[in-house]
Amino acid sequence: MMSAELAYTSATELVGLYRAKRLSPVEVTQAVLARIARLNPKFNAFCLVDEAGALAAAQSSEARWMKGAPLGALDGVPASIKDLILARAWPTLRGSKTVDPQGPWPDDAPATARLRESGAVLLGKTCTPEFGWKGVTDSPLTGVTRNPWNTARTPGGSSGGASAQVAAGMGPLALGTDGGGSIRIPCSFAGISGIKPSFGRVPAWPLSPFGTVAHLGPMARTAADCALMLNVLSRPDVRDWTALPYAGIDWTQALGDGVRGMRIAYSPRLGYVKQVHAEVAARVADAAKLLAELGAVVEEVDPGFADCSDIFRVHWTSGAYNLLRKMPKEKFDLLDPGLQQACASGSQHTLAQYLDAVNARGALGELMKRFHQSYDLLLTPATSIPAFATGVLAPEGTEGGEDWTWWTPFSFPFNLTQQPAMSVPCGFTADGLPVGLQLVGPMHREDVVLRAAHAYQQATDYHLRQPAL
Repeated sequence: MMSAELAYTSATELVGLYRAKRLSPVEVTQAVLARIARLNPKFNAFCLVDEAGALAAAQSSEARWMKGAPLGALDGVPASIKDLILARAWPTLRGSKTVDPQGPWPDDAPATARLRESGAVLLGKTCTPEFGWKGVTDSPLTGVTRNPWNTARTPGGSSGGASAQVAAGMGPLALGTDGGGSIRIPCSFAGISGIKPSFGRVPAWPLSPFGTVAHLGPMARTAADCALMLNVLSRPDVRDWTALPYAGIDWTQALGDGVRGMRIAYSPRLGYVKQVHAEVAARVADAAKLLAELGAVVEEVDPGFADCSDIFRVHWTSGAYNLLRKMPKEKFDLLDPGLQQACASGSQHTLAQYLDAVNARGALGELMKRFHQSYDLLLTPATSIPAFATGVLAPEGTEGGEDWTWWTPFSFPFNLTQQPAMSVPCGFTADGLPVGLQLVGPMHREDVVLRAAHAYQQATDYHLRQPAL
């Protein structure tokens, strides 16, 4: 296979080729590393690349495959770790000049450990905005990360390094985090697939300072690869006391069951979103129509909750305050000014205001549980707009300042409710920018979300298209 072909071969296909002894993990890793060396200076997806470690892991994987004894479902598949997540012997700097790179760094986070135990080839760390605080990816430490579809545009955030990596063929799998859309926003902007699983499905340690809105999940080009990766990431870890009981589910098993008879609520604006880009709205409407043609029962209906951005902001900015309230002033002064402002906002909430937001969040979760008694899925845009210019929090000429929630109104509600939600590519704008479709499932039903996403991808080719690099 040619190097470019290897770069865009899915994890599912790679494992099959390894099993058939038609391809070696060493060949794939060498091709991916060469591509990173060539393209990363352009896109700034990786803030750390461990070539020696990746090649050593690939050689060990090759030996296992030759013996027919792989370690697990991802043996020999290249993957990255977002730089908010611990990885043994690698600095986890979180996009911040306030973190000491000397460490020490003795621990793998649970998700990193599961990937390593499965034999995945860990490539390095991907860029994040400082402490993952916003929906675009630039930081005082690592600079600006760029979108492979248009380098003048952001790949979204906060898992923007991960989305740029996968979109540019610099490795098929990426581990991301999502506290308000940070998997789904960059997947939408960069034209890849990613799922925020139910809270607790993927064990976390240490727990996020942003609290129980924060999830970890897989990012890849296809829903099938996300399912394969979720099989590994969802395995148990005793360090996370909030984790769900391990269910041992094979998330790939029901992928081929299709959507015939599935009850899908299509909500183009959630009933209250004022600004949705016309081409985004059109592509998502087309996707809803296609799912109906595939046999789903699609009804245009809103879930019935009001704008919950104020509820989210209380949780998110309180998390920022929790993160930074003990930081010495000399370090605090080094932070992204927008993060400083978020911390200041969080410091102003009274206990009563915070508890009111907690109660409102609970009511929202109950409403969505009732909603899913009637509907298997909720379908919305993943973001209200396509990717915009780098270096800003919102497109020029719009209001919002340091608040990025106005253009992400479809993602953060489902961090509040903790439901599984996924973004898959559903087309492009006239100027070639990807558009994302969001599928939201009932709590603990990642299988329904992945099954519908896979059915959609079997009927379309948007997830297979590659940017002209």
